[in-house]
Amino acid sequence: MTPANLQKNIQSGYMLLLVLVFSSIFFVIVSSFVASIVTQSKVINQRVQLEQAGQIAEAGLNYYKWFLAHYPGDVTNGTGLPGPYVGVYYDPEGGAIGEYSIEVASTTYCGELSSIDVSSTGHTYADPDVSRTVSARYAQPSVADYSFILNADVWVGNDVQITGPYHSNGGIRMDGTNNSSVTSGQATWNCTSSFGCSPGGTRDGVFTTTANPNTSLFEFPSAPVNFTGMTVDLSIMQPKAQSQGLYFGPSGKAGYHIIFRSDGTVEVRRVNAKVNEPNGYAWGYYMNILNGTSLVGIYTLPASCPLIFVEDQVWLEGEVNGKFTVAAADVDSSGVDPSIILNNNITYSNTDSGLLAIGEFDVLVGLEVPDDMELNGIFIAQKGHFGRNHYDTSMPNSWEQYIKRNSLTINGTIVSNGRVGTKWVNWLGTYVSGFNYRYNSYDRNLVLDPPPLIPRTSDLYQFSQWRDAN
Repeated sequence: MTPANLQKNIQSGYMLLLVLVFSSIFFVIVSSFVASIVTQSKVINQRVQLEQAGQIAEAGLNYYKWFLAHYPGDVTNGTGLPGPYVGVYYDPEGGAIGEYSIEVASTTYCGELSSIDVSSTGHTYADPDVSRTVSARYAQPSVADYSFILNADVWVGNDVQITGPYHSNGGIRMDGTNNSSVTSGQATWNCTSSFGCSPGGTRDGVFTTTANPNTSLFEFPSAPVNFTGMTVDLSIMQPKAQSQGLYFGPSGKAGYHIIFRSDGTVEVRRVNAKVNEPNGYAWGYYMNILNGTSLVGIYTLPASCPLIFVEDQVWLEGEVNGKFTVAAADVDSSGVDPSIILNNNITYSNTDSGLLAIGEFDVLVGLEVPDDMELNGIFIAQKGHFGRNHYDTSMPNSWEQYIKRNSLTINGTIVSNGRVGTKWVNWLGTYVSGFNYRYNSYDRNLVLDPPPLIPRTSDLYQFSQWRDAN
């Protein structure tokens, strides 16, 4: 072979090698491109299937909401059997395209349904391996949705800060600060000197004399809250406490002192006597000062029915660990309507805790209370009112120091048949008794998971919680 031919063969070999190299590179690029397109197509298709699966799962939730509207409280899909319950999802234009599988669980207290948790998993027939699960809690709306529900005219002072919906069936003078709706069942009302109106006269259902409130959130007239229908049937509570919870009959003395303990137990003491009030020092009201107690017992309530029913006056305080309901009522004796005295701070051990306290008559803040007082819970004065008595400044020195307190912070809900008042001013507008500053906020945790036997504001089940498990 001549040198020229050898050189030619070498060049041909180089060319062949280059062709092979570039062909390989091209093949890799094309293969990668095709693989990328295929992968993207699969991802897109999977996303489409996942989205459709989510829509099918949502349809399962909506179906059970419809079912509860027609069959309230039924947690077995009408079968009487445990789930899951499978339903077929139809595309109006394409027939059956998938299925949802529903699981239903309920929370009950003292044999009464509190909430229903529904979990729905959906998938398409096109790709059954791709599924999506959504869940929701259904519950009837309750008083926990509000910061206040009142059945009387009211004057909210300029020191008050309110977080959460505020409603009264009467007229409202809102001089405080609000960040949610303020609704009145009245188009107009007669504001008298008792509500600081001078001269008195007709006012809007909700009005203000300050720049504090957000007036765009005033609504009047709004639908009145059916206060009678909303309040608790105490005659139903009594036998439930006797058979499943904790029940105390008349003390034979002055009442009972109930102290919540941080370990979840409840200390109950009999109140042997109250301090005698000098005539006139409480503006005709009782001071409700304890004068000797004796231990009745320390109790652990069943989680299935943490209900305490007392047929006598109750002094209440402590650190609540768990969900509890306390009712002070006498359903057997006509004209005897016990009250609850909030004797000290009421706090929570954790965010899972909650308290419902129902006084058949009043729920009152006591005289000997902390300068900065904290109350957590839902407080219902069924026939009377929530408030603190007007105490006279000419009291003996040992009591006079408690007439004025600095602040009252309430995290929860006030439900009161009568006018609410925890601060008193004289005819000149000067602060003379009660709490100088007041802060009220509804408790979102109790909206989602309320205490036992909470009063409902509607029979219709609504979403109170929604989650996507994917």
